[in-house]
Amino acid sequence: MTETLPLDGRSLTLEQFLAVVRGGCAVSLTPDARQAVAQSRRVVERAVAAGRPVYGVTTGFGAMSNHAVPPARARELQTSLIRSHASGAGPALPRDIVRGLILLRLNSLVRGHSGVRGELVDLLVELLNRGLVPYIPEQGSVGASGDLAPLAHLGLAMMGEGEFIDRAGSRVAASTVLGTEGIAPFSFVEKEGVGLINGTALMGSYLALAVTDVRELYDAAKVAAALSFDALEGNPESLDDRLGEARNLPAQRRAATAMRALLAYSKLALPRATWQGQDPYTLRCIPQVFAAVELAIEFAEGIARGELNAVTDNPLVFEGDEFISGGNFHGQPLALALDTLALPVQYLAAFSERRTARILHPALNRGLPAFLAPEPGTTSGLMIPQYLAAALVNENATLVDPASATSISTSADQEDFVSMGPWAGAKLRRILSNTQRVVGIEWIVAGQALELRRPLSGGRGSEAALRVLREKVAPWSQDRSPAADIERVAQGIADGSFVQRVRAEVPF
Repeated sequence: MTETLPLDGRSLTLEQFLAVVRGGCAVSLTPDARQAVAQSRRVVERAVAAGRPVYGVTTGFGAMSNHAVPPARARELQTSLIRSHASGAGPALPRDIVRGLILLRLNSLVRGHSGVRGELVDLLVELLNRGLVPYIPEQGSVGASGDLAPLAHLGLAMMGEGEFIDRAGSRVAASTVLGTEGIAPFSFVEKEGVGLINGTALMGSYLALAVTDVRELYDAAKVAAALSFDALEGNPESLDDRLGEARNLPAQRRAATAMRALLAYSKLALPRATWQGQDPYTLRCIPQVFAAVELAIEFAEGIARGELNAVTDNPLVFEGDEFISGGNFHGQPLALALDTLALPVQYLAAFSERRTARILHPALNRGLPAFLAPEPGTTSGLMIPQYLAAALVNENATLVDPASATSISTSADQEDFVSMGPWAGAKLRRILSNTQRVVGIEWIVAGQALELRRPLSGGRGSEAALRVLREKVAPWSQDRSPAADIERVAQGIADGSFVQRVRAEVPF
């Protein structure tokens, strides 16, 4: 990738999105994008000069769209829109979500259907390239007519009337930050206020980042499951490729292939010489459950990749000085993807917790000490981390209820069906964070159990996972607080470093 990413509104990839949002890659605009912006702007200026009635340009908004706005007050309309719609509440959105929101809004505007000036998109470029993060509260958007309140807070900061978040997480007056940066407060003109805030950028940012994070989590869950498979002396017969072929489910076959790679050369997960019954579902059905996770990720990723280059404001400007009003701002597809993605994350959490519980259960763990305690009775071992896992799984179970199943009308019933996608995104972040800890607990518990199986060794992937674990977490030789251990492993799962290290030794 080039040091500076040129944006054209048509070709942004998920990988490029991540490079900018989390990697700090700078952005610029292609010459074609600048030309498209200028052309669409001229259409707006001609419409205003002619006194044409255009929604949000020479009319009011929402249920007040039947009110005409005199041309002399058309610019006042845009400024009033930003101020009145900046009505969010709650904690500041995370830094990566805000950067993603700015990038998506910028990439949409440069497609050339929004009628804004080059000065507006240039300021968004500066915000990204200078690492300036406006204060945008988490709550306030219903995910239809775009993410109005969050994007209005962006506009407010651009005007010098809102706030920014500094690197320490403190809120700083926008006027102070813009002054320090030598940036003049922005003045919105015709069409620019509605062009900025009437889009799905918050939901799109939530989704693009979540797809990435869920994929990382899914890979970590495979490694943790392999550790547990070895620790519980699972029967690898359930991983036979012929089972997936018979079910016509490629995702199942891919999951089984990954597990076989991680368990290769295991001295613990061996075919049964004598009949010992069947393994529990949390071992025997790993390929099938993981297949469902992969299918959901693929569904959500397809929507995310399309949204990266979507134009989602209203009305849109087209050739022939035509304005077309529609509903591209409606977040229902994004809300569906976000709500859908919450389910497989909860699958991973619940699936993982059950394996952890089984490893700790003296009647079910095939000969391991109760709770893996050094001295059962005198010491409690890893008993209580499973309590935490159970609590987090229960919390997920309440959060996984789909936000988009409920609509509450807004704007005097003009906007009478809304997506609630932003809440779907916010709670998905919480579910993800919970599940990273749940899978981290399994990694810790299964790693300890694997050591207790010595001199027998696990598969190549399990042993690599144990080595990665031991760089951060000491063996459980006596009782201690496991809280810091859990956080270190959860962080290694969240940032992808644990899986990266395992995959470097054992591709899967």
